[in-house]
Amino acid sequence: MSVELNKVTVIKIGGAALGSNDTTFEDIVHLQQQGELLVVVHGGGNLITEWLAKHGIATQFVRGERVTDKATLEVATAVLAGLVNKEIVAAINNSGGRAVGISGVDGALIQSKIKNAELGYVGEVVKVDMALLESLLQAGYVPVISPVGLHSLAKPDDAPQMLNINGDLVAGDIAAAIGAERLIFLTDVAGIGDQSGKLLPRLSSSEAEALMASGVASGGMIPKIKACLRALATTSTTRIIDGREPHALLREIEGQGGGTTIYMS
Repeated sequence: MSVELNKVTVIKIGGAALGSNDTTFEDIVHLQQQGELLVVVHGGGNLITEWLAKHGIATQFVRGERVTDKATLEVATAVLAGLVNKEIVAAINNSGGRAVGISGVDGALIQSKIKNAELGYVGEVVKVDMALLESLLQAGYVPVISPVGLHSLAKPDDAPQMLNINGDLVAGDIAAAIGAERLIFLTDVAGIGDQSGKLLPRLSSSEAEALMASGVASGGMIPKIKACLRALATTSTTRIIDGREPHALLREIEGQGGGTTIYMS
């Protein structure tokens, strides 16, 4: 029996969903026990910045993406694929769920190349190899993925084996590769706002593009919107919701969520 990939929900957890009072992991366990197929992608930007500061390494961003030299890449890999990933996996397993933590390097899941020399060792996804994800879903696990990619394409001889990739974009590429039923971003805002900050419940893909072009959608919202637009080629529903709300994920799956839906226009 093979898993029905078009029934998978891809969930991107931002820093907001990593707080101590959070219900996200409880929701994930509940949904898994109800038979939902879930794939979790996480970030960890704030913790990377903290650990870089502990090591005396300055943080620099260009258009919302972290400039990554070799020292920064080492810290980012340790924090993302180590500390953050294992804390999420431990929280799910300790709550009665079944989760396995992997990075984009494992099973060559996320194959990537350098995105832009200006950003250093920051990757863009070139290919998603689904074999490991399918095996884990088939075996009844929630794969929890850290956004470190395998540096497998156009790699200079002296370059590192891994690349740091924006977690939002990884979630979009994975949802697109799976042909997922839903892509849900749990964020620390109510959703996408207009110029005056008023929540926009529904946006067509062209309206979302216009919000980025005009600068109304900026900073960390840009990769989330880009990921939704990427996923919409094969994914039925893309949602950006407030992960700080109690049981936001459960309410979303039950059709009671707030936030913003982006749909293909």
